[in-house]
Amino acid sequence: MEYGLNICKDGALDFLALGALVHRLDPGIIPFRKATECKIHVSGGEFNVAANLADCFGMKTAVASAMVNYPIGDLIAERVRAMGVKPIYRHFEHNGATGPNMATVYSDRGAGVRPPVVFYNRANEAGAMLKPGDFDWKAICGGGVRWAHSGGIFAALSATTAPLVAEMMKAAKEAGAVTSFDLNFREKLWKISGGAEKAVETIATIVRNVDVLIGNEEDLQKGLGIPGPDVHAKSKLDPAAFFAMIDNVVKKHPHVKIVATTLREVHSTNRHSWSAVAWIDGKTYVAPTAELDVVDRVGGGDGFAAGFIYGLLTGEKPEEALKLGWAHGALLTTFIGDTTMATLDQVRAMAKGGSARIQR
Repeated sequence: MEYGLNICKDGALDFLALGALVHRLDPGIIPFRKATECKIHVSGGEFNVAANLADCFGMKTAVASAMVNYPIGDLIAERVRAMGVKPIYRHFEHNGATGPNMATVYSDRGAGVRPPVVFYNRANEAGAMLKPGDFDWKAICGGGVRWAHSGGIFAALSATTAPLVAEMMKAAKEAGAVTSFDLNFREKLWKISGGAEKAVETIATIVRNVDVLIGNEEDLQKGLGIPGPDVHAKSKLDPAAFFAMIDNVVKKHPHVKIVATTLREVHSTNRHSWSAVAWIDGKTYVAPTAELDVVDRVGGGDGFAAGFIYGLLTGEKPEEALKLGWAHGALLTTFIGDTTMATLDQVRAMAKGGSARIQR
């Protein structure tokens, strides 16, 4: 066992994600109230990790999700295929007027002292209608799944999505997969899904079958209901508060073997200091700090998760796996959109301390 995990050497799928697919409307640096045109990015916290692992890292990935049979669904499905991700869909018919819909994310990029602004239309969202029994996990995992993943945003969408995540985690674990969960705690979503206590209670039903947690100290506190430590970080890049929580995390969930997160100090919309930390089977690791010139910050955390998981799946040393996640997340902030445009060579070069000198 490496990292405290029993990782299968092969399988029909290296990585299986469960989550909602969304499309993001992006007017660039123009605020929506003055926008005249938008780019369309296909996204979803869980899908992003699968897409990054397939496109950049060459892994065999799939996403289980809802798909609506209408033009927006067609657009999203095309992008899923283009990123090399196998689709596993529960299909819904659109009534031509009110839905069901594929959710819309509205997100400008901000600039300088003006931060990005993000808001949503998740009304009558097909993803929120997914429920236990919608997917045949035994068949999906039948050829072997090495790693299964979902996240807190999808779990918070409705009364049925969290039980579906719990069902998937249990089935994947029984099939021999490593399981991971990105806490991604969103207060607004949990407010309409039962509040803070309900969030902790719901997430606990999922985490009982989870090996790897991704989330910062706030995610750990609010998602797992663990009190914050009496430790004051010197800056957003100081891992002290994060590491101080690990004992309590493991005390509550002793089966969890890895906890990891990114660290980000925002100086302006386009200038961030960036690092990452991980607790892996009892040992702590800290990535270097990079100064980033950010083009589009959305998706950086999912970029980190993808690189980190790739490193673990391929047997890299723990510190190298962390650096691969750190490097890929950093590179992702230099591309517009939520998913990767990086190559594995670029990720490895940055992880080894490569520079931005022109490549001829």
